[in-house]
Amino acid sequence: MKGRKSINEADEPLDINISPLIDMVFILLIFFIVTTVFVEETGVEVDKPAAASATQLEKNSILLAITDKGQVVYGGREIGVSGVRPLVRRLLQADEMPVIIQADQNASAGVLMRVIDESKLAGAKVSLSANKIN
Repeated sequence: MKGRKSINEADEPLDINISPLIDMVFILLIFFIVTTVFVEETGVEVDKPAAASATQLEKNSILLAITDKGQVVYGGREIGVSGVRPLVRRLLQADEMPVIIQADQNASAGVLMRVIDESKLAGAKVSLSANKIN
């Protein structure tokens, strides 16, 4: 009988080699991790005022936020006005980047000026963040 196998013959199990697939997935994972740009947020929600002259700034920058209560926040934690200069000076040692201040539209102008002064005394170029008027 042609095409029939006996029950006594042992069939070899078919193994599917998935190690190349696993290697490819790990290589893709490493590629996406390395090429991802991490945007650092300030950690607080700020109601920025609108400006007609607003432009897009570079991604690599030091983001400081000033809340409507006068708190100065970096990376989700309050640093205060006195913590601006040491923080900016330390971050500028690693890489030359601008300081972008996101001030709430109800923030005190005095606190804003003090943060700008502290950033400039640390040696940074300072920009203010605003929403663009369409």
